[in-house]
Amino acid sequence: MTRSDRKKDHIQYALSTGMPSWNSLDDIRFVHNSLPETSVSEIDVSVIIGGLSLSSPFIINAMTGGGGSETEYINRSLALAAAETGAAMAVGSQMGAVIDEQERYTFETVRANYPNGRVFANLGSELTPEHAVKAVEMLEADALQIHLNVIQELVMPEGDRDFRGAVDRIQQTVQALDIPVIVKETGFGMSAENIKVLEHTGAAIVDVGGHGGTNFSRIENQRREQHLSFFDEWGISTASSIAEAASVRHTLSITGSGGIRNGVEAAKAIALGADAAALAGTVLSALKSGGQKQAEAFLHQCMDELKMVMAATGASTISELKRVPVVVEGRTKEWLTERGIDTTSYSRRMIDR
Repeated sequence: MTRSDRKKDHIQYALSTGMPSWNSLDDIRFVHNSLPETSVSEIDVSVIIGGLSLSSPFIINAMTGGGGSETEYINRSLALAAAETGAAMAVGSQMGAVIDEQERYTFETVRANYPNGRVFANLGSELTPEHAVKAVEMLEADALQIHLNVIQELVMPEGDRDFRGAVDRIQQTVQALDIPVIVKETGFGMSAENIKVLEHTGAAIVDVGGHGGTNFSRIENQRREQHLSFFDEWGISTASSIAEAASVRHTLSITGSGGIRNGVEAAKAIALGADAAALAGTVLSALKSGGQKQAEAFLHQCMDELKMVMAATGASTISELKRVPVVVEGRTKEWLTERGIDTTSYSRRMIDR
């Protein structure tokens, strides 16, 4: 099977496998504020992550590219939706286009249709600094995502089996580029220990990619004769990953991702310590069901929901949203308690004004 055919399979299976009904962000509850002293019209959702200023904390996360006209259509439509809503946008892995220039157009369409927006390039951890430079130039990118997909590769029939040297390659890439490097998990979460290591590489942003969204174990198991089903429930949830990252980071910015379905869950991710929230599967589903306009409408709805939650909690800025009290319940509380993270630090805080 060619790389291009595999990209098309991933889109098909991502849509058919869907998302689990339970999301770890269901365990997060805002403490109601009867006296918020806010106005929706004065809510400021601008953020700075990894030194990049964004007009909103929403990112259309890496999905596809390198699969011919079908993936070009997806990237072009998402870029147009991003341009209408101000969301940043990441592309899927560009390694195929770095190797085969005939696939470049499936990625270049993003910058062509979003000339003034924040666009993130993307490569896997097998990259070299030379690959990174080519990927960034292809998009005139504002940042480079390096995705970590160990579980996907293990389940993928033709996947990699050797994961040595990734940390060194990330560090070398950071040194080779003059734009921020984002290190991104692809659906199985990040631990506090991972965050400490990545901070030392000089990476600017981590995208925790928690368990609870698009499940690449399930996707790749659809392509196997003998399923490795034990990996389907593997990983650290999105809520737990954000809290783990927030508990140890010093300079790193955090993007919360992994099954975020709406603006309310984006607000919860930020309240747990994320600086931005990334969506992929839900945006793709909107695009597939109603085209670019429906993708735009979904993103606008997420923005409206975020502002409503901020107004309800008394947060006028994203920084203040990160200080509103939330109660952590259920499986997320159990996990964080076992991991030595005090959840009362979330429930007993307040906005300082």
